[in-house]
Amino acid sequence: MKLYIAEKPSLGRAIADVLPKPHKKHDGYIEVANGDCVTWCIGHLLEQAAPEDYDPKYKKWQMAHLPIVPEHWQFKAKPKTKKQLSIVKKLVKQADSLVHAGDPDREGQLLVDEVLQEAKLSERKKQSTQRLLISDLNPSAVKKALNQMRANQEFVPLSVSALARARADWLYGMNLTRAYTLVGQKAGFQGVLSVGRVQTPVLGLVVRRDMEIDNFVSKPFFEVLAHVRKNDGSEFSAKWKPSEACQPYMDEEGRVLVKALAENVAARIHAQDAQVKKIEAKPKKHNPPLPYNLSALQIDANKRFGMSAKQVLDVCQALYEKHKLITYPRSDNRYIPAGHFAEASQVLGAALNNQGLTEEKVNDANLSLKSKCWNDAKVEAHHAIIPTAKKLKTAQLGQYELQVYQLISTQYLAQFYPAYRYTETRVELEIAGGVFVAKAEQIVELGFKRLFKTEEKKQVILPRLELGELLHCFKGEVIEKHTQPPSHFTEATLLSAMTGIARFVANTEIKKVLKETDGLGTEATRAGIIDLLFKRGFLQRNGKSIRSTELGVALIKTLPEDVSLPDRTALWESQLAKIAMKEQPYQTFMNPLEKEIAGFIERACVSDSTLFTGLKSSRAGSKPSFSKKRSRKRASTKSSRRKSAA
Repeated sequence: MKLYIAEKPSLGRAIADVLPKPHKKHDGYIEVANGDCVTWCIGHLLEQAAPEDYDPKYKKWQMAHLPIVPEHWQFKAKPKTKKQLSIVKKLVKQADSLVHAGDPDREGQLLVDEVLQEAKLSERKKQSTQRLLISDLNPSAVKKALNQMRANQEFVPLSVSALARARADWLYGMNLTRAYTLVGQKAGFQGVLSVGRVQTPVLGLVVRRDMEIDNFVSKPFFEVLAHVRKNDGSEFSAKWKPSEACQPYMDEEGRVLVKALAENVAARIHAQDAQVKKIEAKPKKHNPPLPYNLSALQIDANKRFGMSAKQVLDVCQALYEKHKLITYPRSDNRYIPAGHFAEASQVLGAALNNQGLTEEKVNDANLSLKSKCWNDAKVEAHHAIIPTAKKLKTAQLGQYELQVYQLISTQYLAQFYPAYRYTETRVELEIAGGVFVAKAEQIVELGFKRLFKTEEKKQVILPRLELGELLHCFKGEVIEKHTQPPSHFTEATLLSAMTGIARFVANTEIKKVLKETDGLGTEATRAGIIDLLFKRGFLQRNGKSIRSTELGVALIKTLPEDVSLPDRTALWESQLAKIAMKEQPYQTFMNPLEKEIAGFIERACVSDSTLFTGLKSSRAGSKPSFSKKRSRKRASTKSSRRKSAA
């Protein structure tokens, strides 16, 4: 008997649907006509053991116990899914061969591998286990995947990487959460102060942005415009480009801070000749944006519809599992296998049928165009989020589902539209010895931009000019502006910051490394991390803006700075990626981490707790846990209040 082990029931059913019929439905699995079986996990069936599972003394939180570092790591069955774990283990023992059908990512790999480990596979079964990678739940795609199975042994490094992450999160979050909760208790704070390798640097981003805004002092700066006229009466404006001699009167961004200097320039150019010194006209183009990965989709959905990252992820899961209208949604990839190009007509036909696209936009597409998204070399375990070829018989989508589906469909359609082309013109004038610059963009072809609703940018049109031509400056004008503080984070800009975390790092070497990684968190976890910070009372919403609370500020100010900066925590992802690529062993990641945590505990013992005086905990803030996908009911138990969060 061949046993297929899926990550979740919906995936299990999708696999069974293409296997020989008739089927027999049993408790926790499906038996197909040839005797093979399909079973499933329900998310993680196993979880990291709690500290008190290693030693009952750890039930009481005490600084003297820290750091807690298990000598032999333990998993334990999750109470709610214990029955399904027993079913899977029993079927594993009965099976002649196994197929691992976890989701096509690091977490999906570990999720099934840890069950196989728990079942104590024989070496023969371990070596013969196959890996099934499914990113589209429609029957044709599942059949195709079944014909392209690989050896599960190929994915061992990916599983080790996920295991290293899970254990590192446990060590880091459990120890630092206990340590700083005990620090807070010194000041009478009654809640749990959770610390995590990703959530804390994300909170740090928001706190530092809020502090920067609070401390910002606006200052005026001045620009000079030369209003110029040709002999034929046509007019345009050019902006003064200050010379090096003006630097003492400018800030680091090249803005003139002295009004008298600007007024002097404006007076000098009045009623003077303006000579054309340079004309540069460059053809430019923007290629269509790549299809979505999850973060890019969450950012656009927040900007367009005000949807939270978690709402977008939940909607995507429904579009993938329930409706089967999109491919695997937790993808961090924005490229598509070249083989999918041949399916474009069916995919666009389905998107049109399902109201994801309009007939006019589909008809204007050129299916012979091949954008740079079709690239096998850049596709790994999963590809970009795109529509599937499934057609709905009736309108079945809710408002948010339809909006997200339309975004995904339009981004896919853009791959069959030409580039946006325009001419960028730059003219340099000399007036009374000063340099003035005028710029203009002229649209040549809208291309893919026809698909997107964007604010129409007012086109600056320059008259026809000749090199050396003399014009007349009939007016010099001083424009007073004021420096603006940075904006508060929104969900979209915070997600963007998490994915492009290198922008917030000063160290050039670390910045270089981070540009090659996925940033803080993963596509699958970012929405949950932001949501968690709200639930724990560290962040609050003010309209679309995200602000830190007093509690969030107090925690960041009390923690060592390097705990709340993205540098080290984002580098974790780089090291985990190296483990997955067999470029770094597990121990070279874990051993230094254990020493580092011991150092953090020592610093916690002598930290100042006074910032927590008088602060109250939020209801959710007192119930952190390391377990994934826990129920609300279990979250409220006394034991879970004693667990801390990654």
